[in-house]
Amino acid sequence: MAKFLKLIRNNKGATAIEYGLIAALIAVAAIAAMTSVGSKLGDTFNNVSSDLS
Repeated sequence: MAKFLKLIRNNKGATAIEYGLIAALIAVAAIAAMTSVGSKLGDTFNNVSSDLS
């Protein structure tokens, strides 16, 4: 019974899960931002290419 109570009071796993969720959220935000910047950059290069032609 004492081991079970010790396991319930242990919150290291919860902290690790929280850090993992924060890292995943940051990764999703970074991917979204890079995708947006990449498409805008592609449009800019296409405009420059068409103007040079």
